[in-house]
Amino acid sequence: MSKPHACECCSPEPKADHHDDHDHGDHDHDHDHGGDHDSSWKGQIPLLSALLILAVMLTLDFGFHIQPANMIQLVIFGIAYLLAGWDVLKLSYKKALHLDFFNEFFLMSVATIGAFSIGSYSEGVAVMVFYSIGEWFQDTAVSNAKRSIKALLDIRPDTVTVLRNGNPETIHSAEVNVDEIIQIKAGEKVALDGELLSEKGTFNTAAMTGESKPDTKNKGESVLAGMINLNTVVEVRVQALFKDSKLSRILEMVQDATARKSNTQLFISRFAKVYTPAVFALAVLVVGLPYFFAEHYVFSDWLYRGLVFLVISCPCALVVSIPLGYFGGIGLASKNGILFKGSNFLDVVTQINTVVMDKTGTLTKGVFNVQSVVAVNGDEKELVNLAAAIESKSSHPIASAITAYAGKLSNMMVNEVEEISGKGLKGLVNGKQILAGNTKLLDQFSISYDQSAAGEEDTVVVIAIDGVYAGYITIADELKEDALEAIKAMHELKLQTVMLSGDKQAVVNKIAKLLGIDKAFGDLLPENKVEKVEALKAVGRRIAFVGDGINDAPVVALADAGIAMGGLGSDATIETADIVIQNDQPSKIVTAIKIGRLTKNIVWQNIALAMGVKIIVLSLGAGGVATLWEAVIADVGVALLAILNAVRIQRLKV
Repeated sequence: MSKPHACECCSPEPKADHHDDHDHGDHDHDHDHGGDHDSSWKGQIPLLSALLILAVMLTLDFGFHIQPANMIQLVIFGIAYLLAGWDVLKLSYKKALHLDFFNEFFLMSVATIGAFSIGSYSEGVAVMVFYSIGEWFQDTAVSNAKRSIKALLDIRPDTVTVLRNGNPETIHSAEVNVDEIIQIKAGEKVALDGELLSEKGTFNTAAMTGESKPDTKNKGESVLAGMINLNTVVEVRVQALFKDSKLSRILEMVQDATARKSNTQLFISRFAKVYTPAVFALAVLVVGLPYFFAEHYVFSDWLYRGLVFLVISCPCALVVSIPLGYFGGIGLASKNGILFKGSNFLDVVTQINTVVMDKTGTLTKGVFNVQSVVAVNGDEKELVNLAAAIESKSSHPIASAITAYAGKLSNMMVNEVEEISGKGLKGLVNGKQILAGNTKLLDQFSISYDQSAAGEEDTVVVIAIDGVYAGYITIADELKEDALEAIKAMHELKLQTVMLSGDKQAVVNKIAKLLGIDKAFGDLLPENKVEKVEALKAVGRRIAFVGDGINDAPVVALADAGIAMGGLGSDATIETADIVIQNDQPSKIVTAIKIGRLTKNIVWQNIALAMGVKIIVLSLGAGGVATLWEAVIADVGVALLAILNAVRIQRLKV
């Protein structure tokens, strides 16, 4: 039989969850319900036996008009009652020892024992049987929701082929070390994050991005755990341990997400703590108050009405269906390549009215190509080589574009490289002091430069050698394919769009005009981005900030909803963000907001349904119209409808 569990309205302490790096996140958050559940048919044998006894007794009574003697009835119904409700009675007793009387178990125990005390045996058993059936359905629905979320991401292969001393060995993925080389055959899943050593490979990236479109990777590019190799055998140099892979971290975040409660859940939990004792008090008044007013007061009649009141007042349907709705929202987001780190953030995105975005890596691909080289002394090759030498010490996409353009460098001694935040690099190359960055870098060192560099519409890297301006390199980025569509969709949702970038204003203006962004600010250092977001919040704007670079982490943390681009994004930004878009598509920002709104609608539908039906049946019960049978059927029926409504979220398309 399914062991009953305490609703969050009844549990005095929340349950803590722990997980091990190697257990595939195999733990449950049990929607704050204590106890172990067995939702299989085998686990329900006592409950089904009780249901069978109840059915036989009712058939004899109503179908054949055979009524056993009162004592025999009491024994038979008593056996059925204990089969269906033993765990409820046991948990009620344990909680009562701790002076916790305002919970669903004590409520059910009082109602059913009261029914037995006035001779309503069949109704007392029915209350416990149908209550337990409702609990079983709730457990099953919650378990399925959690399993479906876990199944979306927990697809890391347990074994991997690693090359050791030139020989392939099959070992557990957790035993592979960083810098070892693994081999992935066609059709196999990648087990660990790494760098592609083969010349080329094509992968299905659906596990990470929600998109099944093949993605071709070239030698040196990143390959992530969960991707599927589609054609030839490839080799990958491991860059992260099994427990540290991006997919492992995402899986852990999804598991933890179900523990972070939304404001709606917290409100319902607080409401239930007041509601449950209130209905106990009202039930007592329903029984006792008429004594002073009714002309012919019959205690058993009014006790029956009070018991009906207690049964229908159980808040479990409310507090189970709501977390289940949020599980569904998190699951739907995961299917779309979006990770919400908590159900509270599903609520937050519904309040957003302004989307603030970084440019590079968010709206543009972050894949730069050198467009032109302008050298003061005419020696473009030397300028490029010196710039590439110092940029080789940076992982920025612009640096990668310059080093790729320069090709193989030789005889370049690079020392004392210092990164000046938001401006560029300073260092020694073959004994010469080199500055490479934006014009603010040269301004800092009081070096004059050709103003034509500042007027370029493409991104410009200016270079100074030994304190003298030497020229500049222009670099262009590409817009992401869905960037224009994303901005249009945001405007359709009546969202204000703002772009913040460290790039120069001319470049920022060009991108903003192409995309139709409402406001765009360039030439910003990381602290300037923080100032812009603070200014927007000061005038009452609810901000979602979307970024990918490590310099975006402070702004992501400051925003009401911080969103990170998970593919290109830095670890710091992904860890700081509330929401991670796994495939880096800006259109998924809109999808995330739509999922938040959809989840909120379904949750409030469930609240309205549960409270509406309860108020009606409570009124009928107090008036003597509703019976215990009707009360329990209404309670279980509302719970099932609310659960089905919550579960359907995962089947919806956004």
